[in-house]
Amino acid sequence: MKAKPTLSFWQIWNMCFGFLGIQFGFALQNANVSRIFQTLGADVNDIPVLWIAAPLTGLIVQPIIGYCSDRTWNRFGRRRPYFFAGAVLATLALLAMPNAPVLWMAAGLLWIMDASFNISMEPFRAFVGDQLPPSQRPLGYSMQSVFIGVGAVVASFLPYLLTRWGVANTAAPGELPHTVKFAFYIGGAVLLGAMLWTVLTTREYPPNELQSFADPAIAQAPADASGAWKLGVVFLALGALMIFLIIHFALEKELYLLSGGLIVFGLLFVWLAFTRSTGPLRQIMGDLHDMPKPMRRLNWVQFFSWFAMFAMWINTTSAVSQTFYGSSDTTSIAYNEGANWAGVLMGTYNGVGVLAAVLIPLLVRLLGMRVSHLLNLWLGGAGLLSFLFIRDPHWLLVSMIGVGFAWASILSLPYALLSDNLPAAKMGIYMGIFNFFIVIPQLLAASVLGVLLKLFFHGQPIWALALGGASLIIAGLCTLRVREPIEEETSGSSTSGKAI
Repeated sequence: MKAKPTLSFWQIWNMCFGFLGIQFGFALQNANVSRIFQTLGADVNDIPVLWIAAPLTGLIVQPIIGYCSDRTWNRFGRRRPYFFAGAVLATLALLAMPNAPVLWMAAGLLWIMDASFNISMEPFRAFVGDQLPPSQRPLGYSMQSVFIGVGAVVASFLPYLLTRWGVANTAAPGELPHTVKFAFYIGGAVLLGAMLWTVLTTREYPPNELQSFADPAIAQAPADASGAWKLGVVFLALGALMIFLIIHFALEKELYLLSGGLIVFGLLFVWLAFTRSTGPLRQIMGDLHDMPKPMRRLNWVQFFSWFAMFAMWINTTSAVSQTFYGSSDTTSIAYNEGANWAGVLMGTYNGVGVLAAVLIPLLVRLLGMRVSHLLNLWLGGAGLLSFLFIRDPHWLLVSMIGVGFAWASILSLPYALLSDNLPAAKMGIYMGIFNFFIVIPQLLAASVLGVLLKLFFHGQPIWALALGGASLIIAGLCTLRVREPIEEETSGSSTSGKAI
């Protein structure tokens, strides 16, 4: 095995710069799509269901793109063709989104936009693993976090800043103000420009050279999926039970999404146990069934972390406008002031995330990755829970400091813990499968948050943020089950996926 060459700071900068554009568009989506939906007539309790396109698209797209990019090599490279194509599609969706005339069209554009972001984002995660030696991967993921934070800060503040610069922040019923429209147009330009920078300033290792760097100790044996039917039966039973409960107790229709997902995965695992296929679906499901054990433990951390983030993204605008500004009327000045302040809060946690991305490596040196991640997640949990006790919306900026540390940690430390335990030939597919445990909690949030708010919290969206805070606390506790690579080495264990 050859040692992979280290890259200079500016080489790492160039290869990660495209993430600024991805996050610029992603932050515009997170901060403004609920506002767009409400403007076009959506009820606040229906917003989680309208957001279902985002996680469902990621669940489908990312493992497919990872599988394909693992097997791609042409004159444009291995990963670069995918994240550039995704950037072009996302740019077109950003330009169209603020001009959607009706709600169903906005929901469809969200689907297209999120699929495009996923096409770009998944190869970028694998790109770091391809290009950098293990010693530089934490720096690479931290650099991505910095660009994520910078892009998100500017994008989240755009409507607020445009208002301060004299751009109209209100509009006729059913129409978006110019502040939102111009922000999306600027976002499209930034996304495409940043991605072009990375595509034109980086190169990729050819497959043969990349394989020569691979550590044979973490090569993965072929998956034995003969017992997958047992897991399939469990999923099928859970899905059937949920359908019975929905019908018997006349529960909300959104829960059919969750039960349907359980049944689909159950059928796929049963199929996996008996199929003789060697096609892409068999490969993806086989790798999902046989994922490395460190990844299995990290999945629970990801699950609760991303449930919390999704709950915050889809409810912050309505929670701030309704609770702190006293209005849910999208044509009112108060609502739009609250929506702008929600954008400021989104920008604040992302801005703190930039600083946190610089400080987290220092914290890791003192406490290790596991304890550092736990502390950061608990800071975020405390920040979201504090929404229940704060009365002045300006003090919410303090709450978002904790969320910023959690966000920076979520974007870097799980990937640093994971990447050294993945076979080089399957870096893309496993990064895509890891995304399942980002997407599944988002699907769960979209399915049950609206129901929970109606049944237990009188439809008050601020309680969705409190549930997100509790979820981050649980995610921190799950981190204690994850052992760091250095601990495995000192205990004499292999660093392969079979070590834990």
